[in-house]
Amino acid sequence: MSYQALYRVWRPQRFDEVIGQTLITQTLKNAVKTKQISHAYLFAGPRGTGKTSMAKIFAKAVNCQHQVDGEPCNECETCKAITKGTMNDVIEIDAASNNGVEEIRDIRDKVKYAPTEAEYKVYIIDEVHMLSTGAFNALLKTLEEPPANVIFILATTEPHKIPATIISRTQRFDFKQIQAKDSLSRMTYILKEKGLDYDDEALKVIAKASEGGMRDALSILDQVISFGDDKVTLDNALLVTGAVRKQLLVTYLTQVTHQETQKALMTVQQILDEGKDPERFTEDLVNLTRDLLLYQQSPELVTQIEMDQVDSDFKQLATEIKPQQLYDIIDDLNDIQQQMRFTTHEDVYLEVLTVRLAGHQKQPNQTTGASQVDHSVIDRLESEVSNLKKTLAELQKAPATGATPKRPAVVKTMPKPKRTQVNLSKVYPILGAATRQDLSALQDVWSDLMNILSIPQRSIMGVSKPVAASPDGAIIAFDYAFLQQRANADQELNDALENGLDRLTHKVPKLVFVPTDQWPQIRKTYLEQHQVASGEDDGTTPPDDQSGDEGNKSETEPVVDKAKELFGDDVIDVKSD
Repeated sequence: MSYQALYRVWRPQRFDEVIGQTLITQTLKNAVKTKQISHAYLFAGPRGTGKTSMAKIFAKAVNCQHQVDGEPCNECETCKAITKGTMNDVIEIDAASNNGVEEIRDIRDKVKYAPTEAEYKVYIIDEVHMLSTGAFNALLKTLEEPPANVIFILATTEPHKIPATIISRTQRFDFKQIQAKDSLSRMTYILKEKGLDYDDEALKVIAKASEGGMRDALSILDQVISFGDDKVTLDNALLVTGAVRKQLLVTYLTQVTHQETQKALMTVQQILDEGKDPERFTEDLVNLTRDLLLYQQSPELVTQIEMDQVDSDFKQLATEIKPQQLYDIIDDLNDIQQQMRFTTHEDVYLEVLTVRLAGHQKQPNQTTGASQVDHSVIDRLESEVSNLKKTLAELQKAPATGATPKRPAVVKTMPKPKRTQVNLSKVYPILGAATRQDLSALQDVWSDLMNILSIPQRSIMGVSKPVAASPDGAIIAFDYAFLQQRANADQELNDALENGLDRLTHKVPKLVFVPTDQWPQIRKTYLEQHQVASGEDDGTTPPDDQSGDEGNKSETEPVVDKAKELFGDDVIDVKSD
């Protein structure tokens, strides 16, 4: 038989074998034992935390004829068929590649047929958030009224992209990231079962590099085993993960804290010569500064997080460095990380980072009893305070004496607020097809749409309102430009708005956000352009029509008619020049 990856060979086959999800496993086991099985479940959580494995175990448990305390026996023909993936009544679907309406309609048509081999027909839909809006609508009715012998299990890493109408018809279970100590114990168990030699420190490095995913941890372990010829060593784990030794990180941070720039640059060069990833190095530095801050407040917490990887050098650095220095280091690291994403010369940025960090630091033990503050600065500040006091005294006397106090000769130029750019190529097509009826329909459901949003999303949209709408789009005006910019950049908010409108109006119009202070000018410009396009045939239109004939006035002022058609009579106020 060909070689199989560790995460496939050691995939959990019982609820008790699932790592780090005790609450979920206990709930599902009790549901199987008491026969309180729901028709639909939603498993949400980060990658590699056991969502698909849990779904298959649950499918076995509900169909196993010999289950004990909610656990499948894994010995009967039904359990073996589900484990191998040959059971016709357990259907696993990848929504990333089967996300259309036709695939879901096919499920809806076949779901009414009774299972042929098992007691329950189980549909496992992985990455369900990838389904299209039409596919979600096709799935909705089936989830609402499914046959008695059908169970749906929806798995996703991005539950915020799933419509609320789907979520409300399922039992939701949120999988959490696997703690490093749980990953460590599972890898230790597997290596002992395989009879392989390993280094405890190497497994700790792998557990931290997996970032809460058990599947990621086993994949990295697989690489380390192959690289080390069936031996798991610390050096091999560091090479495979690209991580830097904790001792080297502490040494580097100690050097920049003591302003030893040359030594710190040599340490950086050593790290790069070993082939370490610069971005991973900065990420490890961020984690180290976090650990130092936490250690100053709660040493026991850091000892638990770092799995007892706290040595004397780390403790010494934690006592020397000040919290404000750590805050500054984190700010500098964050800036460098942003810049390194757009460059191919990451080593240069690491050297710049080293010089900057060393230049910002000042050892707290360098000061002596004598003051080393620049006295010229103190004198200048005292002079400025004295001048301010005199100015304040003159201002206080001014109302009584009628004298005009002399203002300080300081002129500050306030920067002009940056004007938000609006993409008119998206606005004008909506205005071209806008109607008063579409705007009224959107205004009627606007408050309900706001109630669907989360509290942070509602805080952004609370100062907005629809000002124009067409069958396929809508223009939303924001009282504050910075909130309009945040709304434009928040994809999660846009998805929530589209899902909410789909639920309330059964349409998903394209939303365009504009600042309220720019909206009148945008509307005026569009109307003027429309007037030129429609009035070229019969010459110019007089500015005032004194005939009193309403029909003639309407004909000579097409821009007014168009404005009323778009926005309604109640918001249009016609004034003569």
